[in-house]
Amino acid sequence: MTIPEPERSGHVAVSGGRIWYRMNGAERGGLPLLAIHGGPGFSHDYLLPLTDLADERPVIFYDQLDAGRSERPGDPANWRIARFLAEIEALRQALGLERLAVFGNSWGGTLAAEYAAGRPPGLAALVLSSPLISTKHWVEDAIAHRRALPAEVQAVLDREEAAGTTDSQAYQDAVAQFNARHVCRADPLPPYVLRSFEQANMTCYVTMWGPSEFTVTGSLKTYDGAGSLGRIAVPTLFTCGEHDEATPAACAHFAAMVPGARLEVIADASHMAFAERRADYIAVVRRFLAAIG
Repeated sequence: MTIPEPERSGHVAVSGGRIWYRMNGAERGGLPLLAIHGGPGFSHDYLLPLTDLADERPVIFYDQLDAGRSERPGDPANWRIARFLAEIEALRQALGLERLAVFGNSWGGTLAAEYAAGRPPGLAALVLSSPLISTKHWVEDAIAHRRALPAEVQAVLDREEAAGTTDSQAYQDAVAQFNARHVCRADPLPPYVLRSFEQANMTCYVTMWGPSEFTVTGSLKTYDGAGSLGRIAVPTLFTCGEHDEATPAACAHFAAMVPGARLEVIADASHMAFAERRADYIAVVRRFLAAIG
């Protein structure tokens, strides 16, 4: 399956700089879908399978400030949830999205859930794709996955973390084995997924999260957004993969906190189910959005 070129793209001024966006399906009549990427510090590219939905509706992607094609001022003062939420609202207003659905994956799911909990104008639906809702819960699940890795891989992780050399090639190779099980199981990785990894702003990622998915040392270390979920007042779909680092059990736990939400688990997939089981994933989201507009 191919990825189309954007029909529209450009920059929008937000607090701290300018962000880049792209759009497909601009002339379609369905409810626009705004997609929020994960990271922090990664780009929108790995989400591009969602362009399959542009045959029915506008699909908009953007790169958060300091990520992808957006400006990179490199100021950690910008790396706050409140500023990222203001960024979403600035983009919505700039593009004239009077009514929209929001999709957020991973860290993007954090932002999407927080945004929806604020009950912003025009929000009509929400898709939380393998969202980070509670760092404590996430890390507990990640450590369980880590303990299931081969003993020699665990030994490398333990050794390099104890030595403070998490930037070593040995550590990165060991992390790659975790990622191949629980982040993206596609082999080889699709080019659009590789682009997100290649463009990643690791300074932002490490500052906000840490050296790996299961080692959290950054500003999100104590994050817990579960208390806000009950304020979400729009139809909500949770999705995750069978082997996801955002586990089916965790997603079911958090979905139960959102009034009327439901969960779809994609078989034989992990954190990037839309890349691993593209047709199956798109069908799930298409059905959900079709019921809304």
